[in-house]
Amino acid sequence: MGKPKHYQPPGKKKEGNAARYVTRSQAIKLLQVSLSDFRKLCIHKGVFPREPKKKVKGNHHTYYHLKDVMYILHDPLLEKFREIRAYKKKIKKAKAKKNDELARLLLSRAPSYKLDMVIRDRYPTFVDALRDLDDPLTMVHLFAMLPAIDRLKIEVKCIHNCRRLCHEWQAYISRTHKLRKVFVAVKGIYYQAEVEGQKITWLAPHARQQVLTDDVDFNVMLTFLEFYEALLGFVNFQLYHSMNVKYPPILDPRLEALAADLYALSRYFDANYKTSVQEPQVAGSSISEQEQEESNLRLAQLQRQLPANEPGALMHLVQDAASETEEDEATRDCKNLFQNMKIFLSREVPRESLLFVIPAFGGIVSWEGDGAPFAEADDSITHQIVDRPTQGHVYLSREYVQPQWIYDSVNARIILPTEAYMVGRDPPPHLSPFVDNEAEGYVPDYAKTIKELQAAAKNDVQPFPGMGNDVLDNSQNMLAEGYISRTEAMEAAEKKQKMMLLEKQYHDDLKMELQDVSSINKQSSAEDMESKEELLRDVQQSAMDSEDLSRLMMSRKKRGLAKAIEMNKQRKKDHVEKLKERKRNIEAAQKSEKKHKKA
Repeated sequence: MGKPKHYQPPGKKKEGNAARYVTRSQAIKLLQVSLSDFRKLCIHKGVFPREPKKKVKGNHHTYYHLKDVMYILHDPLLEKFREIRAYKKKIKKAKAKKNDELARLLLSRAPSYKLDMVIRDRYPTFVDALRDLDDPLTMVHLFAMLPAIDRLKIEVKCIHNCRRLCHEWQAYISRTHKLRKVFVAVKGIYYQAEVEGQKITWLAPHARQQVLTDDVDFNVMLTFLEFYEALLGFVNFQLYHSMNVKYPPILDPRLEALAADLYALSRYFDANYKTSVQEPQVAGSSISEQEQEESNLRLAQLQRQLPANEPGALMHLVQDAASETEEDEATRDCKNLFQNMKIFLSREVPRESLLFVIPAFGGIVSWEGDGAPFAEADDSITHQIVDRPTQGHVYLSREYVQPQWIYDSVNARIILPTEAYMVGRDPPPHLSPFVDNEAEGYVPDYAKTIKELQAAAKNDVQPFPGMGNDVLDNSQNMLAEGYISRTEAMEAAEKKQKMMLLEKQYHDDLKMELQDVSSINKQSSAEDMESKEELLRDVQQSAMDSEDLSRLMMSRKKRGLAKAIEMNKQRKKDHVEKLKERKRNIEAAQKSEKKHKKA
């Protein structure tokens, strides 16, 4: 009896999944490191477990791709980890022999490693690093709020470094007006910025006492944090140098002692950015004049070369220049949102968040405490942010609003009316800017109001698709609630009257046409109507049959995808119905409360 066709003697070369994937224990044996060092290497190098189609060793194992393991095997960081492990053995041996002097000497000369080459290897370009910055920012902001605990190896130095990196990042975003969206949730405050065309979203926890649980492996989190700190340091360095500002920044020690790091960084930005811009202008004034003359000469030559009857030829150049500045349109809008506004923060509001958000949109801000740029008694203050039911001393020259007014105005990109956000009132619902209401199929009432206000701010009060004349009908209500002025309400009323006249004329024309058609078709019999109904039923039945037939012709995978799409649509409809039902219940409860108050 001969050997089987695919017989392979033991010890020969493996094929398939058995050759491509290895278990974690096999990878550790191949790299000759401990489990903790293997985890560190995987985190630093960006190697993650894989899921092979066929698990050769069983389902209870963790698998890694062999190419990933070989990628770690040839990395200089592995040699550094082995060197550190051997050095720790020397320290342990000196302590065992009670040679304290040698142990102290060895500890002072302990080797360390840097992640510079790892970051450069993982992120070849700066845009790649920005694209992967969501998780690093969230992790660094989280650890900036945690307490230092020796038991969990969370050191004070690590917390201070995280706070420094957060403030440096926020100072850059605020100074360059790159912030786009803010949403206050239960977990924390979500921010979204746009840097070099990349949207970066991160979560900053609320400034409260954090309770650490035992079901979190902080060793793994600290390894991630070590890599994220190095990455964020490199990103901040590149961003600061793009503005000709020295990095790391040197802060005012007085403000740093008063925990006003963000304000100190903004002052550092202003001082260094102005000097870096002014110095080249003074030194090279003659050079700039020569460059201006050369540019004028080139422009004149270009105008002579272009034919006079082809304005489109020059438009291409204008469009190219506009495309370069197109990205700055949103930045310009954000920069001018709180322009000419002086805002003061009371001690009970989230100071760090508002100190970040308000200057990012062009406002001037101060707070209650030492190191503030101006005091509460300043007459030029336009708004004061408070979060208490009553206010003791009230200045008549300013408006007192709740913090939500700042966030809602930022998301709407207009200055919202302050009447709904006054002290002691229940503010409107805080809507998430990350949700697309049109795609979800449900638009909240306050979102409609904000759209109306945005249209009024652009002097273009028009009914929106699917809303009919609701915008114009609600003009009197909006005037009573203080959302729009009297002139805007009168304009809306005039526009409504014109639309009503046009609508009446349209209905009259339609009525005349219908009368003409009915006179022509008076001779049509009831049999024709029945035949039309039967034809309509046949068409509907054929459509259903064709849909069933097309579904039968689908493969199992496509049929499953179609079913999943239908289930998703149905789930969305159920969610919208649930929201509408909740809205009806709230309105009914409010009506019953009003009736009880009147009674």
